[in-house]
Amino acid sequence: MEKTVSVINITKTFHLSKKQRRIERTDDPKKVAVNGLSFDAYKGEIFGLLGPNGAGKTTTLRCISTLIKPDTGDILIDNFSVVKEEEKVRSAIGFLTSDLKLEDFFTPNYLYDYFSKLHGIDEETSNQRKAMMFERFGIDKFAEVKVGELSTGMRQKVQLVVSLVHDPEIIIFDEPTNGLDVLTAKVVTDYLNELKNNGKTIIVSTHIFSLVEKICDRVGIIIDGKLKVEDSLSNIMKGQPSLEDYFFHLVEGSETV
Repeated sequence: MEKTVSVINITKTFHLSKKQRRIERTDDPKKVAVNGLSFDAYKGEIFGLLGPNGAGKTTTLRCISTLIKPDTGDILIDNFSVVKEEEKVRSAIGFLTSDLKLEDFFTPNYLYDYFSKLHGIDEETSNQRKAMMFERFGIDKFAEVKVGELSTGMRQKVQLVVSLVHDPEIIIFDEPTNGLDVLTAKVVTDYLNELKNNGKTIIVSTHIFSLVEKICDRVGIIIDGKLKVEDSLSNIMKGQPSLEDYFFHLVEGSETV
């Protein structure tokens, strides 16, 4: 298999404010969000980063997507370093996160065209791809409706389409079905499988076991910023009643160390 993403021994530490320390119930002014994390992802697969809230999943994805830099280590995207070649990395990836907030007074049409121009896509290619994506996700009927007037599910579909205007080879989703109704969630997961079958590399972070079991080829389980397991889903499930049981067995083992 062709390796397209390599996370190499990254660490990331944040300084906590007094308020954050109270929330975390700690006197330590620093929090190690990611601690010596390494894993690989390959062309034509969906890699799931599974862990509880606060495990370091989102921090890891933000490092991969160049939103923040790791304190140590590096990440290679198609052999481009996120530390030294972030512009080249950004052109190769699409990143969808719930933190992406679309302005309420813009329309899907305007937003798609705007982000398409940012990526330097010619008008003919952009229009063809927009027509295909809008029809696929049912956005075409709402193309001139302001984002603030769209349903939550439709806004998330627009976020997804806008994140993929440049048809990237590597796609990163932070909690891809979080907050979606069952119908919209199925549309998204079906599309992820289609992208995988078209040779894309997809990395998703989630705490939802059923989503991992449904779509992921390989899984990395992260607990307290450390990767506990990286293997194919089929290998992980051997002799296990469920992924959930295996996960909690790992958590309990970590707590007794």
